[in-house]
Amino acid sequence: MQATTDLDVIIVGAGPTGLSLAASLAQRNVRVAVLDKQAAGANSSRAAVVHAHTLEALEEVGVTGAMVRTGVPATRFSIRDRDRVLVNIPFEDLPTRYAYTLMISQAQTESILRERLATLGVDVRWNSAVAQVTQSEESAAVKLADGTTLQARYVVGADGMHSLVRESAGIHFDGARYEESFVLADVRLEGDVPDDEVILYFSPAGMVVVAPLPGGVHRIVATMDTAPEHPGIPDVQALIDARGPQRSRVTVRELVWSSRFRVHHRLAAAYRDRRLLLAGDAAHVHSPAGGQGMNTGILDGLRLAAHLSTALHTGDGTSLAAYEAERRPVADGVISIANRLTRLATVPRLARPLRNLLLRTLGSIPAFRRRLAWRLSGLVNRQREGSDMRAPVAADGVTG
Repeated sequence: MQATTDLDVIIVGAGPTGLSLAASLAQRNVRVAVLDKQAAGANSSRAAVVHAHTLEALEEVGVTGAMVRTGVPATRFSIRDRDRVLVNIPFEDLPTRYAYTLMISQAQTESILRERLATLGVDVRWNSAVAQVTQSEESAAVKLADGTTLQARYVVGADGMHSLVRESAGIHFDGARYEESFVLADVRLEGDVPDDEVILYFSPAGMVVVAPLPGGVHRIVATMDTAPEHPGIPDVQALIDARGPQRSRVTVRELVWSSRFRVHHRLAAAYRDRRLLLAGDAAHVHSPAGGQGMNTGILDGLRLAAHLSTALHTGDGTSLAAYEAERRPVADGVISIANRLTRLATVPRLARPLRNLLLRTLGSIPAFRRRLAWRLSGLVNRQREGSDMRAPVAADGVTG
């Protein structure tokens, strides 16, 4: 079948990274196609956090207002040893109109981005599995499983940890896997559970995160040596009982969704091979600690759109080298902090009292709390990106 040649960019993968990239490119009048092997909305809902800097950046594509109206703002992040607060990180004083962490499921974020793409005239081609990716000096081509071939000036792999685009480019994905498995569950709880705070509980039995989501749901994340494939209410209840608050028992009333997964920490050796580029989980994966994964991928997509637009209009690939120079160190830093948080959460039992003492001491230092708030919110990366996104009124009508 003859190749389609009227495209500038083909994006493989319609998760938050690929959708953000497509929306930003479409607004720049770049001819773009988005492919995904799954049916619409079939991606599993793992991520649930959108930080302040990401909300600022998403103003560019006009979705921030809808996300803020949909999500739950969490103004604090705390680390606790059962009922005892070790570190309390408030976000209210951050210099942004989004002085909170927005709790919103990945499924909701993707839905809002898909709606925005539809208004921009971009259709995601679902059930479009990619069989082969090739490139030449002037273009790149994607062959689908049904035999259709699409051709564009560039192909972007936003196709996850097992990226075919990355493999086609021959780019190494260095790193390793954590020994522990993770339980992920969305539940309805009864008890004294805040609806404006993300809590990371440490205990002798391990760690558990309890975070609010829209609709009265809470997201539970916990490490286990061997997690069940489909955690049920008794499994989640046991985790909260052994690791969560003690003074007031929290009860799991309903299980909405659950999953088990393994976590890797890996970073692509390069973000580009001539006409093939990487973004999101195709370029970097890490622990969910700190809630940075979806945020880093979305920001990859938005920044890559700017660099791709420049390259397409000038014919000069220098800006694409700048994309890697800008975003790869950010991913390296995210992997580092996520790894440190994960290691803190999973230290051997005998070392946990010392860990708690260290965290309690650091948590009493205002400069430490402020620095961690800047890191978690992503605002620390403003200067690296060469722009200040603190305008008084957002593009989609969200005001400070």
